[in-house]
Amino acid sequence: MPTTQSTETTAEDLPRLPFPRGDVLELAPLYEQMRERGPITPVRTPAGDVAWLVTGYAEAKALFADTRLGRGHPNPEQAAKISGSIIFGGPNGETPDTEREKHTRMRRLLAPAFSARRMGRLREHIAELVAERLDALEAAGPGADLHEVLSFPLPVLVICELLGVPFADRERFSGWSEGLSRLDDRERAERDAAQLAAYMRELIDRKDTEPGEDVLSDFARMSERSEDRDGLAGLGAGLLFAGHETTVGRIDVGTVLLLSRPEEWAALGADPGRADDVVEEILRMAQPGSNAGILRYAHDDIDLAGTNIAAGDAILLSAGAANRDPREFDDPDEFEGERRPAHLAFGHGPYFCIGASLARVELTEVFRALPARFPGLRLAVPRTDLELRNDVLTGGIRSLPVTW
Repeated sequence: MPTTQSTETTAEDLPRLPFPRGDVLELAPLYEQMRERGPITPVRTPAGDVAWLVTGYAEAKALFADTRLGRGHPNPEQAAKISGSIIFGGPNGETPDTEREKHTRMRRLLAPAFSARRMGRLREHIAELVAERLDALEAAGPGADLHEVLSFPLPVLVICELLGVPFADRERFSGWSEGLSRLDDRERAERDAAQLAAYMRELIDRKDTEPGEDVLSDFARMSERSEDRDGLAGLGAGLLFAGHETTVGRIDVGTVLLLSRPEEWAALGADPGRADDVVEEILRMAQPGSNAGILRYAHDDIDLAGTNIAAGDAILLSAGAANRDPREFDDPDEFEGERRPAHLAFGHGPYFCIGASLARVELTEVFRALPARFPGLRLAVPRTDLELRNDVLTGGIRSLPVTW
């Protein structure tokens, strides 16, 4: 039986996040070492505070679904800080009750936008957008940057159409989006977050006279009071950010993952119908970000896996480490395209990512088409030369030089 532990009794020499790793495909070795000590272990955050790191699959899944956890903290000034991020750097200022109420309302508002019916209608159009991007890749010729030609613009195009945001504005909002995700410049992050929200408010107001079949038009129809629109503008800004930043990284890292296994690339090119299964394995294994995990705070005492998590403690749910837990997955570091894993890439339970269906459609269409169109695609630089984006929350790769 594991020894019960508490953050109150931890030593001063705790491992400190972020853990170093060799390249974009490697999970930092320290995660495995921590899991061997126990599925829930104390660490120091990049900010220097103590938090519980959850690396076990069963424990992470249980805590994702546990209603005793949330982003709010009963005493925000005393809460452990994670980083300088304005998104997941610390508590969100909500109480448990108001947090649940706002979350329920948000899910209700967004459910129609991400319905299976709407995703079904989008799939064919996304396939057309992928084909256009691959035409652009071919026109760029061998030596192109896959990130610049495909991985970045495709998710931006898709989320712009879904929300009703002009794609022509992408340079404006992509700069704000990157700024608000900074881990090392909070002043810039706060400024860019405010600018992005103001931009979204401007677009919602414009939908009064220029409505369309999009989410921002839905927001305009359902709100008349200015304060309501301010809240919806903030929600729209979050959707614009999350709707493309994370998918960009998955396309990049998924491509590198497959290119590092030529037999998988060839098999997928010969049988694009395997893409659905392959994407699930990409989601399990790909870890674009170097961040520690999803931040939660305990609202009550929790006993799990021999560990006493006290009310107010910070918890970091590492989906990347949990998705490679050998207690759950055979040969977890091996890519098996037909595994169909029940991974935690999108979380679990009431906070399961509402945009998961959209991300799956985009990734599936990319990996249905890319290996078939470019069977000879390969990295133009050694994998270890790919530059990781360690200064932003979503991580990923700065550029992805390829040839064929």
